[in-house]
Amino acid sequence: MTRTDQPDERDLLDHILLPVAHEADALATARVLEPYDPEQVTALHVVEKGGGVPDKTPVEQSEELAAESYAAVRTVFPDADDHTAYDRDIVGAIFDAVDEVGASAIAYRSRDGNRLMQFLSGDLSIKLVTRSHVPVIALPREGATE
Repeated sequence: MTRTDQPDERDLLDHILLPVAHEADALATARVLEPYDPEQVTALHVVEKGGGVPDKTPVEQSEELAAESYAAVRTVFPDADDHTAYDRDIVGAIFDAVDEVGASAIAYRSRDGNRLMQFLSGDLSIKLVTRSHVPVIALPREGATE
């Protein structure tokens, strides 16, 4: 996209929020985003909280996973920022993070999962692309062909 004279419009790739799940996912997602040359990248890791039930993983382990993910993103985008969110609602946490960091768009790479897993998880991808208040960029899977 090109800039316009209107001060409230931003380039799509001004500031990308990059949700990442773990180190391998972070590296693969950053590599797929790299050719698009975003101005600024903020990696986001959401620590899923149990909401009255035991957490899936201990917070310390989740924070270590986040740190490893951020380090992986920085191998591709050395100046990338990071943001950790703690929430039961992953998609809601992503939307909140957009506002907190001032992102112009969300870029994500869909993860593996069969239809049953997508149904059981509430299909986070569909929620992400249909409820976002900023553009959502669905990146191609690594090695995908047209």
